[in-house]
Amino acid sequence: MVAAAATPSESAPEPLARTTAGVLRGSWESGLAVFRGIRYAEPPVGALRFAAPRPVRSWVGVRAAVAYGPPPPQPGGLFEPGGQARQPGDDWLSVNVWSPDPAPSAGLPVLVWVPGGAYVIGASSLPEFDGGRLAADGVVVVTLNYRLGVEGFALIDGAPANRGLLDQVAALQWVQGNIRAFGGDPDRVTIFGQSAGGGSVAALLAMPLAAGLFRRAIAQSPPGTFFSPQLAADIAVAFAAEYRVPPTAAGLGPVDPSLLPAAAEAVTAKIDRWHDLWGAITHRRIVFAPVVDGDVLPTTPWTALANGVSRDVDLLVGHTREEHRLFSLIDGVLGQVTEEQAATALLSLAPGPDGARRYRDAFPAASPEDLYELVNADWLFRMPALHLAQAHAAAGGRTHFYELAWSAPGMPALGACHGLDVPLVFGNLSSGQPGQLIGEPPSAEAEALSARIRAAWTAFAADGDPGWPAYNADRRLVQVLDAQPAVIPYPEDASRLLWQQHVFPALPLTD
Repeated sequence: MVAAAATPSESAPEPLARTTAGVLRGSWESGLAVFRGIRYAEPPVGALRFAAPRPVRSWVGVRAAVAYGPPPPQPGGLFEPGGQARQPGDDWLSVNVWSPDPAPSAGLPVLVWVPGGAYVIGASSLPEFDGGRLAADGVVVVTLNYRLGVEGFALIDGAPANRGLLDQVAALQWVQGNIRAFGGDPDRVTIFGQSAGGGSVAALLAMPLAAGLFRRAIAQSPPGTFFSPQLAADIAVAFAAEYRVPPTAAGLGPVDPSLLPAAAEAVTAKIDRWHDLWGAITHRRIVFAPVVDGDVLPTTPWTALANGVSRDVDLLVGHTREEHRLFSLIDGVLGQVTEEQAATALLSLAPGPDGARRYRDAFPAASPEDLYELVNADWLFRMPALHLAQAHAAAGGRTHFYELAWSAPGMPALGACHGLDVPLVFGNLSSGQPGQLIGEPPSAEAEALSARIRAAWTAFAADGDPGWPAYNADRRLVQVLDAQPAVIPYPEDASRLLWQQHVFPALPLTD
């Protein structure tokens, strides 16, 4: 564990940080210097709507940084931590910083969190992303907002692709230029994210614009969904049709940003009508993902890493054991999957022309529900994570792999479900929705597992070693995170063999 430096008491003068744009005033919280709602780029509205992020303008005097910035437009409205409604604003592009020692000479490792949420929802202001407990272990924690949905990821004429990813690059450029003012070392920056945040981490590894902005990367449950330009453009046509405008920056520009999420929800609700064109994403109702446009994102992360891109970046990647059960609960099918539903999932998602048969042969005792959960989890998260590790390791990159196998005690039917790793990584076991998973109050076992995971993540940020052997194709050693952790060969070997010939491509528009 990284040693935390001594910090002033909360009766000390409020902490100040001198950034390249101006001076910020934060607050002391539990011995940490905390700065919230720091603008890292100009608001992407008006003339900057659907544009690449622009550097933030300087200011004179001291600017308060004590409240989270507003989240970007998304379904469900805008919210404060805890879910309360808030006054909307357009400062969506902001970061928050927690530092145990804000002295510019402190030289602490830096962890930069990219929130997930299917590239549709999410905000750094959620209570489960509070960086206080993680920063107390001796690292500077940064969390960020980026554009979501149509604003961030729709492929529209007259606008750069992957604006949400460009926002993340701008935030990382801000970190490089300013993190010393908060006690961080710009040469020891680790990006980390879960779900769409993990997919963003994977994309950043493949992006020329992100090269040199971070030394290490942690991809937690990265999804395998990356779109071809043809697929993304066709989806954008459907979004724009909801407002009877062209799928262009000029056509969508007059539409109020707060209204665009409704268009995405409408398309998602009737996504089955595009099954023949959009393919597997209609099964999982996915309408946003990074676009392999050949410019901002030249190739998929798996191809890029296999070609040696980001070979010098240390990678920690993994997944939970029962990745899909949470989605089955949301969809109302947990414990009720029929043979027909299992057959449809196998035909839609299993790799190769005979993938459905091979799944049944590989898991002869599996029930329809078991098969449904396995193929969904493998297609969306488990095999993309494994293939990312394999590609990086094969190209000579230092790679570590994990599987979270600890079952959520608050909701035992979900097992080690998607998202369970987030409260364990941040240590916020009772905040927001994670409290329902972990159980109230958190058990001693949960606290101990969280402490082990935080120690691994902060150690990796410090020197690239989370505390277990590197992954390679020969031994395939994996850290299984459970009440009794163990390092063993990758435990999901049947799935690994089913997918070993699969290449995760940019998903096409089909005829």
